[in-house]
Amino acid sequence: MANRKLIGILTWREGTKFSEPKYFRNLIRQGKELGVKVFLFSHRDVLVKQRRVRGYIPDKQGGWSSKWFGWPDVVIDRCRTRQPGYLSFRRQKHFLYANSVFSNKWNITDYLWEDETMRKWMPRTQIYSEKALHAYMEDFPIVYVKPGNGTGGRSVLKISRIKGGFLLVGRNKKVQHKTWQVTSRDALVERVNLWVDQEQIRKGYFMVQQGLDLALLPDRPSDTRLLIQKNQQGKWSITGLGVRVGVLKSATSNLHNGGKATDFISFMNNKFGEERGKEILHECHELAYYTVKKLEEKYGRMLEFGLDIGIDTSGHIWLIEVNPKPGRDIFLGMGKAELYKEAVRNPLAYAIWLAETENKTVARYDK
Repeated sequence: MANRKLIGILTWREGTKFSEPKYFRNLIRQGKELGVKVFLFSHRDVLVKQRRVRGYIPDKQGGWSSKWFGWPDVVIDRCRTRQPGYLSFRRQKHFLYANSVFSNKWNITDYLWEDETMRKWMPRTQIYSEKALHAYMEDFPIVYVKPGNGTGGRSVLKISRIKGGFLLVGRNKKVQHKTWQVTSRDALVERVNLWVDQEQIRKGYFMVQQGLDLALLPDRPSDTRLLIQKNQQGKWSITGLGVRVGVLKSATSNLHNGGKATDFISFMNNKFGEERGKEILHECHELAYYTVKKLEEKYGRMLEFGLDIGIDTSGHIWLIEVNPKPGRDIFLGMGKAELYKEAVRNPLAYAIWLAETENKTVARYDK
């Protein structure tokens, strides 16, 4: 037991309230099966000089209890919101991290767009301005206005040209469904500016993006969530993928907004035929491996990514978003409990491999 690895999960907490309690409980349970100790902590829980961390683990009453832990062998950063003090703490590099600090959606989009291979998979995107909105509405029948630092499909506004004006459909920060119809460009700009002001997250950018016809089912947006993770050999591997189908006339397909998950292969085969379905699957894999390669070149070691991929009605593949701290509930929605379990386990298996690899490197250096 002396060699039992200690893995810390850096996250946000308010008292003993955590943002992803179900996932974290599953993560700690999987740690036990792998023979490692896993605990949660925030950047405020670290005593650097004493090399001690106040960590949290599940208690028998369904809550969380705290105790002092030694210095973790490796830390997985699962902070999905940048709380005050988080970035300065991360930059001090106190721990061996399984994943590097990432950037916001606009910076990622701008970086990937520079690569010619990536560009064929990327919808046109700019930082939001009235001028950009006018230009995009001239060029595309559908346009999205979305936050550069948002999550879960919140604050995304879909704008469609319709007879006599424009239709705007979105979900706000509180996940409330909103719909407006305007008849003029001036009214459109006024409404979108108001949305951007109200929905802004921590003074972040909004983006205007080329809309895609992703209604592979009538009046229902659909996209694909692909999960790619490092495995126990430290190599990238695609864990799985599934299709998310949004509610009727929704702006997004997110599961938290009422969307449903379904099997990718059967869905694509039904829509495009078996041969074309295989080609689409192969290209999704190609896109995933190439994207993570480019991102690690820029940002350093990463652990996992959830890629939101749009397949339009012609079968063209588009990279919509890249999420470095993805959910994996889509596999439960598809009825694939074992795949969900694997998706929870993989980050820990990689963290164990990383800690052992680093220890061997240090041992060789000491000799």
